[in-house]
Amino acid sequence: MDRLEEILDLRSEDGRLDRDKLMPAILVSAQPRYEESQAWFAVRVIEALQRALGEEGLRLCEACMAPRAFMAESTMVYSTGAISLDEIIRLDTASRGEAPPARTAIWVDEYSGGVSLRMVDLRTGRVVFAQNIDPRLIEHSNTQRMYTLTAELERRARGDGLTQGFVDAALLPNQHISIDWTDQWGKNNGMLTGLTLTITDPRGGFGLSHYVRTPLNNTLVGAKGVVSLPTLIAQTFNPGAQVFDPLLNVIGVVRVPFGRSNYGAIATVSTNGNFGFGLSLMNISLLPFVP
Repeated sequence: MDRLEEILDLRSEDGRLDRDKLMPAILVSAQPRYEESQAWFAVRVIEALQRALGEEGLRLCEACMAPRAFMAESTMVYSTGAISLDEIIRLDTASRGEAPPARTAIWVDEYSGGVSLRMVDLRTGRVVFAQNIDPRLIEHSNTQRMYTLTAELERRARGDGLTQGFVDAALLPNQHISIDWTDQWGKNNGMLTGLTLTITDPRGGFGLSHYVRTPLNNTLVGAKGVVSLPTLIAQTFNPGAQVFDPLLNVIGVVRVPFGRSNYGAIATVSTNGNFGFGLSLMNISLLPFVP
């Protein structure tokens, strides 16, 4: 239930759950699975929904999960199964008085691994939000991972661009530390081209990088063309000044990912005679140092 509150708060903050569009809402079901949950489950669900959506406009439909009888001219319908959206609207109309009609129906039920949440728009029947929530959010993480993998495969199939960030730290025997921002392109997004900033090899450098993705474990093979900013400044104002790095440096790079993780091994060799081995942090965010 704590994770449920956190998920609802996050979805409200990022705009996926708009309170103005959801409320008034009717809680159709708050069904516990285990006997020890019977005493507190419904109350805890209401507390979580009130915290996320607000207290005004949240209604509890106790009749929705009970046997229901509807009478009309010359007919009577007695229902004990799952309730339909039309029945929810009919019960809400009969009991809300002069209040505005409910916009959203909510089901929150306990299952063996946690809590399942479903929100449905009563006007259109569209599922607004649906998710299973377990204490460690393992199911949520696995679902997000599959969605991300599917989206990436679809982008590659279309040939659309995809931004990648790399932090390279080849530390032995010589050091090469740099940050790359690249964009994937070409057939199956097999090419990566972008900007690079280096801290060492060369010191304070900037330039361009280009890689080719190979079928062997998605290994990236490429090079960086980097201009040393301290050397450029020194040679501009004092052509005879002694410098640490050549003006133009070309660094060959081989980057081998570790499975499907955000980490990989890297090997570098540069035109100034340095070569090194180390680790690379890889992801698709704007902050490549947070894998």
